[in-house]
Amino acid sequence: MPEIPAEFHDLFEKETYAHVVTMFPNGMPHVTPVWIDYDPEDDRLLVNTERHRCKAKNVSKNPAIAASMTDPDDPYRYLSVTGEVEEMTTEGAREHIDELSQRYFGKDYPVEIESERVVLRIRPERVFTANPN
Repeated sequence: MPEIPAEFHDLFEKETYAHVVTMFPNGMPHVTPVWIDYDPEDDRLLVNTERHRCKAKNVSKNPAIAASMTDPDDPYRYLSVTGEVEEMTTEGAREHIDELSQRYFGKDYPVEIESERVVLRIRPERVFTANPN
């Protein structure tokens, strides 16, 4: 199984935005910009969302997912991952969104939660990278 290369782990320590693609039941793609995180111990991408959002609904029916991100400091350096959501969990989801908000905004998540926070744990199946430096 492919892994996220160590030289790209820094993307998950700064304000890197990803575009995540899920599939609607009719087969059309749905693309969303998201905050992105990584669990290096399990080699899983992490996306935090709410249960009522399209991406959560889509992956509950079809776990196929893709994420693409560019280095905010070098737009020619990128990481793209395709895989499957192996788990959608509420465990630690509220704390996780606060951690992400601290990274991106410097404060806890300020938006009212409408449904329930969930973390999508994404198992990479294909990894593509570019690092021109």
